[in-house]
Amino acid sequence: MLDPIINFLGATLSFLYQIFPNVGLAIILLTVLVNLAMFPLTLKQTRSMKGMQEIQPLVKDLQKKYKDDRQQLNEEMVALYKEKGVNPAAGCLPMIVQLPIWFSLFRLLQSFRPGESDSTRHLSENSDLADAIAAGDTRFLGMDLVLSPNEALQDGISGAIPYLILVVFIIVTGYYQQAQLTKRRKADGSAANDSPQAKQMQTFTKVLPVVFGFISYSLLAGVDLYIASGQVVRIGQQALIIRLDEREKPAMAEEVVEAEPEEAELEKPKKPQGSKKKQQKRRRRY
Repeated sequence: MLDPIINFLGATLSFLYQIFPNVGLAIILLTVLVNLAMFPLTLKQTRSMKGMQEIQPLVKDLQKKYKDDRQQLNEEMVALYKEKGVNPAAGCLPMIVQLPIWFSLFRLLQSFRPGESDSTRHLSENSDLADAIAAGDTRFLGMDLVLSPNEALQDGISGAIPYLILVVFIIVTGYYQQAQLTKRRKADGSAANDSPQAKQMQTFTKVLPVVFGFISYSLLAGVDLYIASGQVVRIGQQALIIRLDEREKPAMAEEVVEAEPEEAELEKPKKPQGSKKKQQKRRRRY
């Protein structure tokens, strides 16, 4: 089922290896390309998560108003999401799309292990990457990318340090990626109005990076490198989206301020035209 994706990743890595003759650098460049292709989803995810946080006071009001009518509450919540253009499921889209890539990359790197039959079957024919895999050249930053941190630790703590640093890096960048969307709300105090459900979601997002750390402990280092570099790219993308959105808000506010005087001018009663003498003559006629 995953073979088409594995073959595509193998062909892409073979091409990227021609540009950067290192398996680790090829994986990082693959990560960048995948995340650039997924930028529309990241944009939707970031804005949806920001929107969910911004409407929490409204959600809390609806929960108080319809606390005894669950069906009506659900209908009002759906209407609120539609009105504000928020999709609660959008936050999971990038992760769901990435899952097949993670599994496929795991199987691809697993096929690179020494002793595997036909370890280059997923790579382009006569590629430099195939020669490197045949020679066992799969190291990057002191790690063998076809080993997991768990396997590296079995050979001693000193050799496992780069793998463990990578796991910690995944946890730290994962936490920062989640905190990036909430730190501004904490600064202005709006987070105090969050509903219990929103606070539970925030707790979940704080725990999720740690869960990812435990999972990455058993994944191959090459997959961990893909996850870590992907989180760095998404942090940059989220920062760009947040900055662009913040620039749009003042511009929209200025347009509203400029429009208000125009509306006020329209509402003012029109003064009679002409000089005072002409106005007096008109009064005498009537």
